Amino acid sequence: MIDFRMDAHVASITMQNGENRFNPSFLTAFLSILDQIENTTDARTLVVDSAHEKIFSNGIDLDWLIPVLQNRDMETAKQFFYSLNRLYKRILLYPLVTIAAITGHAFAGGAILCCAFDFRFMRTDRGFFCFPEVDLGIPFLPGMNALLKKAIPMYKLQEMQLLGSRLTATECKAHNVVREAYPHDTLMNETLAFAKTIKKNRRIVAELKNRLYSDIVKAIDVEDIPYIESGQYHIE
Repeated sequence: MIDFRMDAHVASITMQNGENRFNPSFLTAFLSILDQIENTTDARTLVVDSAHEKIFSNGIDLDWLIPVLQNRDMETAKQFFYSLNRLYKRILLYPLVTIAAITGHAFAGGAILCCAFDFRFMRTDRGFFCFPEVDLGIPFLPGMNALLKKAIPMYKLQEMQLLGSRLTATECKAHNVVREAYPHDTLMNETLAFAKTIKKNRRIVAELKNRLYSDIVKAIDVEDIPYIESGQYHIE
């Protein structure tokens, strides 16, 4: 599902599970790779991209989740959202500078994942950045909203959430959602070139993030599992 390689002090993760939708197996694999990089390498910068020709990540695996919710298997649903929160929080506080190389469509949870990274680069010739939850009937959890506010200006976030607007890479750059936007054939080279300029001390990076993102962590940690149990987290 997920692989990584080293290039100097840069660890590059490639998601290679089709549309890279989130289900328990995918989340476990991603968290395991992050542990492996931190514990067995001297990497100082992390880059994440996708092997899919047009999709970075389409977020939660609804084919897996919908039957779970329909069957009222709330324990399985709770554990899934706990794992999803662990992934978001792990990337948010990862002791390396993190960069998402958005190589295609980033929808819903996949776009939220991008917001957990410190920096984002995006492909210009294919792919939208979008939150379709308003049309799917899926409300955002508090920790998700906190992550989005970190990366997206409120005036644009309001539009994206309430209208389900799709942003191109050029629009994302214009609104500071991504740092840079490049054609696909140069995206990774440019992203890696930027990543190689960053070689910061892990300890200070971790401490800076713990302080900088403390409010987001609180929102994630509060995560309202009773909200899920009550059935308010639903899919129309």
